[in-house]
Amino acid sequence: MLLFVLAQVTPVAPPAIPQLPPATMVVEPAGMLIAACDSDGDGKTTRAELTSCVKRGFDAIDSEHKGSIGYIGFADWAERWLGDRNALPSPFETDADGDNRITLGELEAKMAEIFARLDRDHDGAVTRAELLTIRASGGDRDPRRGKRR
Repeated sequence: MLLFVLAQVTPVAPPAIPQLPPATMVVEPAGMLIAACDSDGDGKTTRAELTSCVKRGFDAIDSEHKGSIGYIGFADWAERWLGDRNALPSPFETDADGDNRITLGELEAKMAEIFARLDRDHDGAVTRAELLTIRASGGDRDPRRGKRR
């Protein structure tokens, strides 16, 4: 009889351990540019390396040497150096004087601002580790479709 009673008892499941959402490491597009400007290959980019690199990239787009590029030219620059024509920083935030043209000085100033934000230890160089941002996934998206469940 005892065996009959034990056979009818439903096994108790162990308590569920809450699962943390998986973390994702991301680098913003401007960070990819900064990493690409590491000219000596030491794994960090200095302000001087960034300034030189931004000038080379700007000069390649400003092929007529006008000293400024329009928003379409900026989109061409962004596609080459940031990976997408619509990547940030946008031409609207880079065009400091609002004249619908972006000068080398304006682009250097915007990139210097981003550099300063990413240089977490304020040593004048940005490492790959400083470029990474760890974000927890929301867990409410279907990873196969990118849509909310």
